[in-house]
Amino acid sequence: MRLTRIAIYLTALTCLSQPLSADMAERAEAAITKAETLEQNTAEQGDVTRADPDDTITKAESRAVDPAGEAPLDDAITCLARSIYWEAKGDGADSMEAVASVVLNRLADGGFPETVCEVVKQGSEQGACQFSWWCDGRSDTVQEEEPYRMATEIARKALNGQLKDRTDGALYFHDRSVAPGWSDTFVKTAEIGDLFFYKPN
Repeated sequence: MRLTRIAIYLTALTCLSQPLSADMAERAEAAITKAETLEQNTAEQGDVTRADPDDTITKAESRAVDPAGEAPLDDAITCLARSIYWEAKGDGADSMEAVASVVLNRLADGGFPETVCEVVKQGSEQGACQFSWWCDGRSDTVQEEEPYRMATEIARKALNGQLKDRTDGALYFHDRSVAPGWSDTFVKTAEIGDLFFYKPN
């Protein structure tokens, strides 16, 4: 009798997981499509604007894209969330939002690539990545669930145009523990957590 109940439970669980997986896939696909539209709008318009209601990425959609933080970096949400995570995961929400703003400010600027992933991966072909985590030789798989969940939510809001730019239009940043030579040629716009932000004169 007990084995029969276990078998029924496992069968029901298997049947339920298939629709859940299909639903997750649909949400992820919707989020990726919306993100492509939003990044294209930002690149073409030259600024980050609030998404139309039909294009707004929902929380459920963004969480379905790369919930474990181990998918290939080939869509805007994953690339942006991983950048936020790796550049500012130990520094709190304000710094994470500021990193998101830098990526989107670059996307809106004509001097940088026209997709989030291209912005994030820029320079890797010469071995001089703009975002250090991308070519540091270490695994890019997420290690901490909660900071990555926060990074994904910030990425969603950033793409939707729902974040205030705390950096005042910054295109560059560095950690306070380093002093790159390029920082003297730009205007410092903000200090947020352990990060300093800059834009051209």
